[in-house]
Amino acid sequence: MPTDKPQAAIVGAGPAGLAGARFLQAHGFEPVLFEAAEGLGGQWRCDGALSGVWPDMHVNTSRVVTRFSDLDFPPNAPMFPHNREVLAYLERYARMFGLQDKIRVSTPVHRIERAPGGGWTVRWTEPGGADRSQTFEKVVLASGRFNVPFRPDVPGLDGFAGDGGVVHTFDYKQPDRYRGQRVLVAGAAISALEVASDLAMLGAARVVVSSRRQRYVMQKIIAGVPADSRFSRYGAWAAETLPAEVNDARLKAWLLSVAGDPSRYGARPPAEDVRQAGAALSQYFLPLVAEGRIATRPWMAEARGRTVRFSDDAEEDFDAVILGTGFRLDPPCLAPDIREVLRLDGEHMDLSDFTFHPDLEGLAFLGFIAQTGPYFPVIELQARYLAHVWGGVIPAPTAEALRAGVEAYRATFGGPPLCSMHAVALRFARLAGVEPDVSEWPELARALLFGPLSATSFRLSGPDSLPDASEQILRDAALHGTAPTPAFSPQERALVAELAEASEDPTVKAWAGFAERGA
Repeated sequence: MPTDKPQAAIVGAGPAGLAGARFLQAHGFEPVLFEAAEGLGGQWRCDGALSGVWPDMHVNTSRVVTRFSDLDFPPNAPMFPHNREVLAYLERYARMFGLQDKIRVSTPVHRIERAPGGGWTVRWTEPGGADRSQTFEKVVLASGRFNVPFRPDVPGLDGFAGDGGVVHTFDYKQPDRYRGQRVLVAGAAISALEVASDLAMLGAARVVVSSRRQRYVMQKIIAGVPADSRFSRYGAWAAETLPAEVNDARLKAWLLSVAGDPSRYGARPPAEDVRQAGAALSQYFLPLVAEGRIATRPWMAEARGRTVRFSDDAEEDFDAVILGTGFRLDPPCLAPDIREVLRLDGEHMDLSDFTFHPDLEGLAFLGFIAQTGPYFPVIELQARYLAHVWGGVIPAPTAEALRAGVEAYRATFGGPPLCSMHAVALRFARLAGVEPDVSEWPELARALLFGPLSATSFRLSGPDSLPDASEQILRDAALHGTAPTPAFSPQERALVAELAEASEDPTVKAWAGFAERGA
């Protein structure tokens, strides 16, 4: 149906594109979504060639934080849904906001470029093969950062002669083909550890994980509480306020208390410095190491035929190699001059708060955030920030502010490669003006501070407020192991008091006051 609303093109109909469309639509725009796959869902449409999800993959973040604020999973959904349940969730979300008719599926965008008269020209290929183009004043790139697999430079690996060949975890689609084979999995992050676990439990003859460093590894659920409960407002404020060595020591102590030292399971010992070692999430990896069903080795030095030599000079023959080595940041549809402005280098993209660039007015980016922790709340908050700026709800950031944001981003180069989810979520909430004021919600102070950092916890006030947000926040807190009571425990009061003493932020001090009063 024709509309007088200005159109906004969105490239990608995965979680980021759908959230962007939902909130841009709410703030005065008519979204037009371009999706290269046969249907919406992005990575969660696992039967498509554009998805890196393997057949039996379950989410590694709990359902409370693997959803948007407008829609919950069905009451009987598992704590960690199957990938097809996530796809069904996204399809329900699209129907809820009338987005399905706005998605042009099987329509890959192959170029975004500046239009001569202003705005942005989007060029795409129709399902029948015809090339088309249209100029839009506003364009959002939401195609994701997990599309271009990174292959490490290992001498001889291109000539590996094992029958199973060398593939990236992005192409791990047929686990049964590795039954009875000797498989080397390269990498130390979640995908590598989960694929190695999958192989060990599905009948591979031998599974070896090769990595440059051994990470600390925690299970997805600990004593009935999802591990992502660590991502909270308190955690974000502690990271902002307390010395890094204090936060690192507490993280390490927690990891050792809930998961133990990987070397106690038979894995390689991690570095003493938890920041240097890093942490990963895998439900079964360490127990399978302890059972001898997964072995760990240092990084690959070279491959000769079927033989792989490791950096400790040990050698072993394999039938297949699977690379869990991450992805290059390389959106293929950006015109060369845009790529130059963004200074794309395969890992970084110059943006202020991952969203805008001062020299690319009308072009925005959603979901290109390298982070640890759940993505859905962050994606929704970023989409709200974008919609509030373009919709005039909040003043647009000045060019000077955006340049300062780009420089602030570049100043992080050389530091930790991943942001913490809770820090990014609070950043977007502050930018969008939707971080709740505890003085208005004293009965929720404990749930908001120590409960899960769900998308719903940012829908209490503002132009996108939800009437039942407070009830949902208490339900989410209970699911995450935070009892739905306003009374802070003595330990929680001490933690908040410590923050208040170290911080000049009046918001932190206000929350500390509520904690001390037990309300």
